[in-house]
Amino acid sequence: MEIDLSLIGMEKGRQYETIITTRTDENLMNAAPIGVLCSGADTILNRIFKGSHTLENIISQKEFVVNITHDPEIFAMSTLGNLPQDYFNEDSTLKCADAYFKCEVTSLTEAVKQSDPIKKKDEAIVIKSKVTELVIIKNTRAINRGFAYVIETLSNYSLFDIVEEEKRQVYLQRFREAYRIVKKVGYRQDIEAMNKIKEELIKKGYEP
Repeated sequence: MEIDLSLIGMEKGRQYETIITTRTDENLMNAAPIGVLCSGADTILNRIFKGSHTLENIISQKEFVVNITHDPEIFAMSTLGNLPQDYFNEDSTLKCADAYFKCEVTSLTEAVKQSDPIKKKDEAIVIKSKVTELVIIKNTRAINRGFAYVIETLSNYSLFDIVEEEKRQVYLQRFREAYRIVKKVGYRQDIEAMNKIKEELIKKGYEP
């Protein structure tokens, strides 16, 4: 079957929140939340800072698994520490995954952005990979943060006229950060929604 990441809602040029699982040289499995940029129907990009077990395993094994799940506990547990080994299948996939795809690394490049919290030029690695297998266990879509930021921004906006000026400035700062992220990772509809909110804030005399 031809591999097509759009089957799990991934569009070229958009970033998604996933759990990447890898294997150590000692055959222990590791999981970490990592953003994935869809660069084609069967290709992805990742950008990972040095020092992480995930990056070390990817460099060593030249392969990894991208797991699609909407379970917030899995995201929390794999951020705060490693998942117990019984959360994994023998092929390094997560037992809780709604879908997953296996990747082979095609290139590793050192890179850093001006906006990075870490400024050393050799601290980040861009990983280009080809998807070799896509398994959809149940109908699902990869998580894109854009929609969540739109909803949170609308919640803040609904209170804008009834809070004190100090709180409005807090909401404006939150809007600016949300707007930046949505423009970076969101779908066209998410960006349009944020632009509409921005227009309304401008009408109220603010510079979001």
